[in-house]
Amino acid sequence: MERPFQVLTEREEKSSVAIASNESFSRWTRTFTDPRLCAAIVERLTVAGNIIETGTDSYRLAQTRARAEQAG
Repeated sequence: MERPFQVLTEREEKSSVAIASNESFSRWTRTFTDPRLCAAIVERLTVAGNIIETGTDSYRLAQTRARAEQAG
């Protein structure tokens, strides 16, 4: 789990990073289960970053849910 942090740390010194997520930062602990590591990753991304919230649902997630409903 430390690898994403290492990549972000190295990358921020060289160029931009773009990340897309359907989860709010508060839910990132589901993926990055170490709370300190998760906080460090969020901090690295937000300290000098631009956050763009589209306010839209994921197209892929909607399609997956629709298929699950049809199958169920």
